[in-house]
Amino acid sequence: MSGNRAVAYKGTGKVEVIDTDYPTFELKDGPGVNPANVGRQVHHGVIIKTVTTNICGSDQHMVRGRTSAPIDLVLGHEITGEVVEVGRDVEFIKKGDLCSVPFNIACGRCRNCKERKTGICLNVNPDRPGSAYGYVDMGGWVGGQAEYVLVPYADWNLLKFPDRDQAMEKILDLTMLSDILPTGFHGAVTAGVGVGSTVYVAGAGPVGLAAAASAQLLGAAVVVVGDLNEERLAQARSFGCETVDVSKGDPADQLEQLLGVPEVDCGIDAVGFEARGHGDKAGTEAPATVLNSLMDITAAGGALGIPGLYVTGDPGAADDAAKVGSLSLSLGTGWAKSLSFTTGQCPVMKYNRGLMMAILHDRIEIAKAVNAKTIGLEDAPRGYEEFDAGAATKYVLDPHGSVAA
Repeated sequence: MSGNRAVAYKGTGKVEVIDTDYPTFELKDGPGVNPANVGRQVHHGVIIKTVTTNICGSDQHMVRGRTSAPIDLVLGHEITGEVVEVGRDVEFIKKGDLCSVPFNIACGRCRNCKERKTGICLNVNPDRPGSAYGYVDMGGWVGGQAEYVLVPYADWNLLKFPDRDQAMEKILDLTMLSDILPTGFHGAVTAGVGVGSTVYVAGAGPVGLAAAASAQLLGAAVVVVGDLNEERLAQARSFGCETVDVSKGDPADQLEQLLGVPEVDCGIDAVGFEARGHGDKAGTEAPATVLNSLMDITAAGGALGIPGLYVTGDPGAADDAAKVGSLSLSLGTGWAKSLSFTTGQCPVMKYNRGLMMAILHDRIEIAKAVNAKTIGLEDAPRGYEEFDAGAATKYVLDPHGSVAA
């Protein structure tokens, strides 16, 4: 093999499908690759022929110019595919296996990996703990919105589906295992969702919808989803959620109308650093809005799960503090109410096998919940544009026509 096609970041608001190198078992220099990773041998890896690879809201932050992502960075960290080449040191994964690829890249050897903290592996990113495919400051591992992609530490990272035919029948659900379903589930778990919980999810994008569906799976009594986008709120209602339009005022007042009290047991932030104000400030960017609102409406002694992305570098931020990730949080409110907070990358491997079994045995229909839509790789620019405009859709790229077939 000598060729590959991939989706690359081409500057603020622009992506293109480009010709790029077919992967090898060595990490080469390129956009965003940390110099310390150049030449790194990956005999423990495999090359995947991509079956599905999804457009993520985290990708959109880069495409909007809200990070320091370099031009020509190949995007994509939500990958499902077939193993077509196996590295010299791979023992258990075989050619032909159909697998989900966790978006976290983890070595399986460091202290954090051994403690199931695979979102902050110590050995794959020279810049900081934690790594991912096709993402800024994550070590330079090439993204998976491509026909083919290299997956390191394959025996550790890959989740093999037990039956290929069954997996292909549910591929639009299983493709969500690489990121948004475990991420939403992590948000619900860390918010303390259990049987009988009342839950508020801020954000009705795909991760917020996945968090809402996960809260239902965990036994929540009622799940309320808040957003500014009516189409996305309608998507939340389609699978049994209550909704709050935060452009119409304080979520607490609307929660009281729904629940009889202005608070919930569990709060989930699925918005992140591009949050906007509520009520008459709904059109104004205010990155601390969601976190402060959640502290107000989460009952004393409760917890906040924060799968929404926050960054240490945001060149498009509204003020100098936010440009370096400093937000005006009402931490005193959180302290006074004894609230717990969990932030950071979801450790996908902690949840993905259990969620795979829930999908295969019809306990959750996540593709339906997030309104998954398959498009070709060449249609990726349109998918990015429509998603950025607020489409209530999770775009799934099908580089080889595998899903269509």
